Amino acid sequence: MNDRTTPLDPTDASTERSSIRRRILATLALLPLAGAAAAVDRPTAASAAALHAAVDGPQRSAANRARDGARHPFETLEFFGLRPDWQVIEIAPGGGWYTEILAPFLNPHGRLYAAHYPADGTSEQRRARAAFRAKLAADPVTYRRVVLGTLPVTHFTDIHPPGGADAVLTFRNIHNWIADGHFDETLRAFFDVLKPGGVLGVEEHRAPPGTSLARVIDSGYVPQDFVVERARAAGFVFQAASEVNANPRDTHDHAQGVWALPPTLRGGEVDRAKYVAIGESDRMTLRFVKPLSAAAPSRATR
Repeated sequence: MNDRTTPLDPTDASTERSSIRRRILATLALLPLAGAAAAVDRPTAASAAALHAAVDGPQRSAANRARDGARHPFETLEFFGLRPDWQVIEIAPGGGWYTEILAPFLNPHGRLYAAHYPADGTSEQRRARAAFRAKLAADPVTYRRVVLGTLPVTHFTDIHPPGGADAVLTFRNIHNWIADGHFDETLRAFFDVLKPGGVLGVEEHRAPPGTSLARVIDSGYVPQDFVVERARAAGFVFQAASEVNANPRDTHDHAQGVWALPPTLRGGEVDRAKYVAIGESDRMTLRFVKPLSAAAPSRATR
């Protein structure tokens, strides 16, 4: 995980055109579903400014910032409609790549809940959670309002935002839940914890349509239509898709699956230059909402 893609130079004209094109695609994706999206307003100028400040802030590590050209954090979170007064649950934050942005963005008026591995999980999970907790403790100004909780399977055990969460965000986790056999149950846990009108934001490695379940598990790539289908079955309304994290150079057919690509580069020096040139994976970026007519979750269902 030490190798990072080179960040795009903001002074490069072609990069600027690419950024503008991504924003246009994200905006156009909203138009056909404007009626269904009434519960989620587009971010205000003040929200966008606060998000820019969080993305550009000094609290972010140089290693994490170096991947912005591949991960597009501003455009992704803007597409999800994030607002600074929201209660947001970040699913499986890992080492805190997105936490470094979400925490300061939400600090003044909102609240970030980080759903990490269980405290009584495997030794590897306990080490990851302890490292994340240490990261929070090392910068109490940035992370003072972060609530550290536990990943759900069928329900959240220790994360209960008052009145329900405004958003649940998951970045590149769905393939793991499919492999572990609890994707549907986890989606229902997300649905229950959200308030009516709340947002489920999804970023996931994207497989070609028709990819088999066995190949999904082996490769880490998931068909977009499968994610939409399962989210709808859990009760969500599919609101919009963005190509902000698309990568047309990714052929999706690597022997080591998605882990052949940066930042993992599982193959080591074998074809390393080829995979570095491809960059990070081709990814879907999707926004779902919990219908306004859905009942608020009761304590009994949590």
